[in-house]
Amino acid sequence: MQRLAVVTGGNTGIGRGLVEAFAAAGYRVAFTHVAEPEAARELVGTLRGQGAEIEGFPCDAADERAVPAFYDALRARFGTAPDVLVNNAGIQTWAPLLELEVARWDAVIATNLRGCFLNTQAAARAMVAEGRPGAIINIGSGCNKLAFPGLVDYTASKGGIEQFTKVSAVELGPHGIRVNCVAPGAILNARTEAESPDYAARWSRITPLGRVGTVEDIAGPVLFLASPAAAFVTGQTLWVDGGMFTRAPWAEEA
Repeated sequence: MQRLAVVTGGNTGIGRGLVEAFAAAGYRVAFTHVAEPEAARELVGTLRGQGAEIEGFPCDAADERAVPAFYDALRARFGTAPDVLVNNAGIQTWAPLLELEVARWDAVIATNLRGCFLNTQAAARAMVAEGRPGAIINIGSGCNKLAFPGLVDYTASKGGIEQFTKVSAVELGPHGIRVNCVAPGAILNARTEAESPDYAARWSRITPLGRVGTVEDIAGPVLFLASPAAAFVTGQTLWVDGGMFTRAPWAEEA
């Protein structure tokens, strides 16, 4: 039987690229979304046209009732617990610490960190109930490691995801469930390009490999961590950043 992969926030951006990559790799795929339902329908139609078994589900990653209901619907649709979960759903706001509104803090922490917890818990419970090993990959950020001004809520959520990854790996390991984190660097997609038209040029200058990343650059490491090739890898963060967050700043370049 084909393995089943779940991607949260899978209808746009990096999530969409991951859905496409899992489908191309022969997985059955389910994804969640809360916005842009047209994009979700288009993605399902396109991949079904290519022969993939795929389904999209409206589900707020931070909703403690909607998430377990999604996994019930997933089992009803596919007949099994997921083999792979990618916690990709996330939002980002920009504001200095002294100006950040509580509501914006709460929204980012809820979607990014609470959503990671709720989906990991529900997916792992389903895996354990069926006695099947699994792989969970959490999408982090350079904010896992470094402080980004104006992104205090986002940075807090991604730092939390890294520690959540570690404790989840320790607790779920005895059940044969591996948990890892993929932390992207500067990735060019529709959102980052809209935020900054010269995004690629600006971030390429400080990336040792001399370019920004693509969604495909993220998909390969995620597929690796989901696969049997990573059977003895858990609790790790894999930096997919072209060396950017390893590179020290130099005064001569300021």
